[in-house]
Amino acid sequence: MTSIAGVVLFPGAGSSSTHASLVAMHDALSPLPVARHDFPYRLAGKPFPDTAPVLIACVAEHVRAFAASLGVSTSQIVIGGRSMGGRMCSMAVADVADPLLVAGLVLVSYPLHPPKKPDTLRIEHLPRVSVPTLCVSGTKDNFGTPQELEDAFTVVPGDVTWSWVDNGRHELAKADAEVAQRIAAWITAL
Repeated sequence: MTSIAGVVLFPGAGSSSTHASLVAMHDALSPLPVARHDFPYRLAGKPFPDTAPVLIACVAEHVRAFAASLGVSTSQIVIGGRSMGGRMCSMAVADVADPLLVAGLVLVSYPLHPPKKPDTLRIEHLPRVSVPTLCVSGTKDNFGTPQELEDAFTVVPGDVTWSWVDNGRHELAKADAEVAQRIAAWITAL
């Protein structure tokens, strides 16, 4: 029996909260309450993401509102998402001014670096991620190889669990149900 009261999920930069992968996660987590949210730029019909502070504030606002709607603290909520959505969740947890206290973090296809730019790492905040974290990525993701990701996440003080999708690329095509089941099993065990 899990102590988790609910889950909040965010999409990657080029998709919405109705993306098949987020819907699969939502369904796999049933009957656990799950909320899926779009970022402000997406709701406004803009093609490019807002700045990180705007996206992080959006994560914090939605997670706190969801916890309040369930009558629990955010420390009973797991948050995460695909690519940029997961990264913004990790940054909200690691925020220096107002860290978001949650039960766990799910990072699907974490965008460690832009494709073909392995020296442009997105890791500054990782040493402040102290919650249990599940990372699900493909072994052929051009945003970070398994070795690059594992090396980068050695600075994370919280427990990190790796789950690799063999031959999966960044979008993890045709693996939505498999990924969702892995996430549901991990959350249930928290």
